[in-house]
Amino acid sequence: MSSAAEVVRMKRLALALLLVMLTTFAVSATWQEAYPWLRWVRAFAEAGSVGAIADWFAVTALFRHPLGLPIPHTAIIPRNKDEIGTALGKFVEENFLTPENVARRLREADAVGQALNWLYRPENSQRCARATCELLPGLLERLGDEDLRRFLDRAVVPQLERLDVAALAGEVLEILTHEGRHQALLDQGLGALDDWLQEHRDLIRQKFGEASAYTPGIFDRYVVNRFVDGITSLIHDIAVDPEHEVRQRFDAATQEFVRQLKESPEYAQTGREWMAGLLAHLRSEAYYRSVWDDLVTRVSRDIAQPDSVLVTTLADLLTSTTRTVLEDPALLARLDAWILEGVEGLVVRHRQEISRLIAEVVASWDAKEVAAKVETEIGRDLQYIRINGTLVGGTVGVLLHALGRLAP
Repeated sequence: MSSAAEVVRMKRLALALLLVMLTTFAVSATWQEAYPWLRWVRAFAEAGSVGAIADWFAVTALFRHPLGLPIPHTAIIPRNKDEIGTALGKFVEENFLTPENVARRLREADAVGQALNWLYRPENSQRCARATCELLPGLLERLGDEDLRRFLDRAVVPQLERLDVAALAGEVLEILTHEGRHQALLDQGLGALDDWLQEHRDLIRQKFGEASAYTPGIFDRYVVNRFVDGITSLIHDIAVDPEHEVRQRFDAATQEFVRQLKESPEYAQTGREWMAGLLAHLRSEAYYRSVWDDLVTRVSRDIAQPDSVLVTTLADLLTSTTRTVLEDPALLARLDAWILEGVEGLVVRHRQEISRLIAEVVASWDAKEVAAKVETEIGRDLQYIRINGTLVGGTVGVLLHALGRLAP
């Protein structure tokens, strides 16, 4: 049974009880001279009727004018709707949306830990990843290639036009080469060269023989082997010696290249020309449309698959991230503290806005609609007040009648 139907049923029950009391009062008052014991019944029915009528008036006055009469201080909820909304918003702000209450509840609930443990389970991370990815096709279709064009023209292209590509490349390369990080690249190159020399001795010998047509093959083989062995030995020397001259020259050349990228007008001009060509390509309508259509098609097709790469990748990322946090108590504590601080900050900054939002929403409601909603929610209990008032009033009436009889 719905709440509204339950309220109607309780109203009928309370009204029936009032009618029973009035009928009983009328009958007992008529026959009390013939049957004196009916005076007790009359006292109960009389007081019960008064209690029922008084409580009916009080309950009805909350939501409307009793009997449609504009009696002062009735229809309390419709008449004071805006004030109720303001008071409700203020009550929520001052008693619920305090930083202390929010932080305490989050700590008690261990919201961060519970969320991470839930997300760590593969089925949950997969569900979250799929729900997230399934939003992409609709979002991309709503945006369209024209939206992409406007976004790039307004937000991306102006930034690219002001970008000094050469200087940026120099900054990035400087970071990558800090504290000799680029020496690892030299090590990789030397290792690859060593492997290639060992695997292609015959090719080197063949090329040497073609360049030296008048020397015997045994001489060619000897020279090539000695050459390859010498280069291999040099590579090994460079690999084990951090201060080797080749390393120093490589470091100096790298630093000079970084300096040239950051300071050379020639490199700066080359970077501008490269960026101008890129932007001209980006502004091509065919390019926008082809890229966008291809992106939408690929994303939609992938997400529709049970073994979607996007969904699987995102799910794996969620699982690995949560595992990393859960296995590091210090990181988990810092994350928890950061979220608590963030929530507290949000509450402090926006709780007044939430209070105003509650007040504005309530103010926008129709007064009769508000009264109907409130009555639907609490009307059943209010009808119990009417029933209890009837019975309590009747009991009090009997007690007063008894006191009257005992009085001298």
